[in-house]
Amino acid sequence: MTRAKTGPGAADTLTTPAHPDDPGLAARAAELVRDAVLGDLARRVVAECGADVGLVGVPQPSSGPRESDAGMVLRHWAGTRADLLHDRAVPTGTGLGGRALAERAPSWVPDYRAATTISHDHDAAVSAEDLYAMLTVPLLHGDTVYGVVYASLRAVVPFGDVRIAAVGELAAIATRALAGAAAWRSAPPRRAAPVRPLTPREHEVLRWAATGRTNPEIAARLGLTCNTVTGYLKSAMHKLGVRNRTELALAARESGLVGR
Repeated sequence: MTRAKTGPGAADTLTTPAHPDDPGLAARAAELVRDAVLGDLARRVVAECGADVGLVGVPQPSSGPRESDAGMVLRHWAGTRADLLHDRAVPTGTGLGGRALAERAPSWVPDYRAATTISHDHDAAVSAEDLYAMLTVPLLHGDTVYGVVYASLRAVVPFGDVRIAAVGELAAIATRALAGAAAWRSAPPRRAAPVRPLTPREHEVLRWAATGRTNPEIAARLGLTCNTVTGYLKSAMHKLGVRNRTELALAARESGLVGR
């Protein structure tokens, strides 16, 4: 289970949230997008990369020169059997995830509990999940670390280039979405445009796009061409008055089209 539950849902109407004038409301909106993206990332690591457990750590506020100096907390998960890793604090530099946070670079080990290159502060929690092989990738955009994604297996195996690349690609997609949410948060308020009704097909494509699916993935799932999916998304964005997929995800969550 993940902390942030997202997925396609049903809605008869869709309204457009105006860009909030209240900074506090803008921060909450950006947080909703972040939770949707990171929750989906944990699930996709399991579903698409062959991992047994997917985890995502979120950096904590810091008074130091870098936000990551305060460490992170594991806020999203998929495939876990116990709960010792749920909401676990990971100080910078500890374990494999804390190492990725400190070094701002991917890191992996074939056997976490036997590794000599990391600290073993989290062995009890890792053992409770029966995890061995582990890969961690920071969600890095410029100087900002938005989190660290873990892909873990319940077997001692080396990580091959294909699996490392797959997790890295998912991390890159999530990072772009998170950077977009951060930019949206800092953008000046815009007046909401009148909303025209979406067609049933626009609704359907929008639901999948709001959960982070790419246009080819949506096309394959719905039996459409990529160009058709692109057309539906452009039409929906125009009707909703949003500028990119990040704002699209926010509009869908706030309207109830995607579960909170």
